[in-house]
Amino acid sequence: MPVNIPTTSRPRVVIIGGGFGGLELAKRLKGLDVQIILIDKNNYHTFQPLLYQVATAALEPDSIIYSLRKIFKRRENVIFRMAEVLRIKPELKRIETSIGEIFYDYLVIAVGTKTNFFGMRDVERNAMRMKSVPQAMELRNLILESFEKALLTNDVQEHERLMTFTVVGGGPTGVETAGALGELKKIVLPKDYPELDFRRMQIHVVEMNGRLLGTMSESASQSAKRFLENFEINIWLKTKVVSYDGNVVSLSNGKKLFTSNVIWTAGVTGAVIPGLKPEALLPGNRLKVDAYNRVEFHSNIFAIGDIAAIITEKTPKGHPMLAPVAIQQARLLSQNLRRLMSNQPLKPFRYRDLGMMATVGRNHAVVDFHWIKFHGILGWFIWVFVHLMVLVGFRNRVVALVNWAWNYFSYDRGLRLIIRPFKDEKFS
Repeated sequence: MPVNIPTTSRPRVVIIGGGFGGLELAKRLKGLDVQIILIDKNNYHTFQPLLYQVATAALEPDSIIYSLRKIFKRRENVIFRMAEVLRIKPELKRIETSIGEIFYDYLVIAVGTKTNFFGMRDVERNAMRMKSVPQAMELRNLILESFEKALLTNDVQEHERLMTFTVVGGGPTGVETAGALGELKKIVLPKDYPELDFRRMQIHVVEMNGRLLGTMSESASQSAKRFLENFEINIWLKTKVVSYDGNVVSLSNGKKLFTSNVIWTAGVTGAVIPGLKPEALLPGNRLKVDAYNRVEFHSNIFAIGDIAAIITEKTPKGHPMLAPVAIQQARLLSQNLRRLMSNQPLKPFRYRDLGMMATVGRNHAVVDFHWIKFHGILGWFIWVFVHLMVLVGFRNRVVALVNWAWNYFSYDRGLRLIIRPFKDEKFS
């Protein structure tokens, strides 16, 4: 079934994914005489680093998302279609989607990743993930509903299960989520639930490696650990989750945690689309690309961001799965597509590491700018400034700033709402 897209004599560049890489590439191709088809299963771009803030009632969902159509409303050569890509057909230069087949001259895969449960089906069924806005909102519902239910029970074990939260994964997302939960425990939730004894609320962080924030400096790791311990958060290092049945988490050290709230941030895997040569697929479901982000064995198919891996001596596992990598690859690919169309030599990708940062609750953050490091309140203000600057849309920046300012000065969060889709038998 053909898709209703205007035919053109210009080369067609199809971009799959409206994340950091796909969005930046579509922006940077401005002025190039091509037709750009941008495809995403949502009609908005999500600022994923702040999903945990939606989940912990610090930000409104619409402050971290932005309409893709609005971004490109003045770009006549950019056509957006909301669809799911089902298969790539390289031999036909087509992609099969939920709305029909689309032809391409150049294809760019920027689909990112999905949650990786490492084959543990019981954990996949029962743990909460946080890769999208709906998932973050569902997690917020789970957190708040747990306290509503805790008010209604006198059973000690049930009370413990409802007020225990386990964050699996000690990377930036896990640390930031645990810090936000610690802030809720100490500052926010006792006002809403004065009948509950929050000394009984337990927060655990489970990390399989020997330290938190393994991709950051040792000093950042130690500072993050200290900040979390200030919130009375239990940290389990060199420990794996063995199983989770919805009530009990079993750890590799023999410990069992009674909890109905498990948040999984421990790993991701590439969101691979079928159809490419199997030899191009690496462990972790990343696509092997050359120095120009061209997928191996496919001359006119490119991949950027988390799904792509440039394998070299310096990067034997590919570049880190970070937004700056995707953005920098998109910027270079926009230049290389221009060179390709004018028969000029391509430029290889060189990643410029801008550093990393993570926030651990109120006034606590760790920032690594290579040899310059900021920990504590100064790092927290730097974290706030950087995230405000990279949010898409002026309105989103203003809304985020107002929410953060309100949370900071009022010691409160005004978004503690349980919102579920309306259901009525008359309309079901």
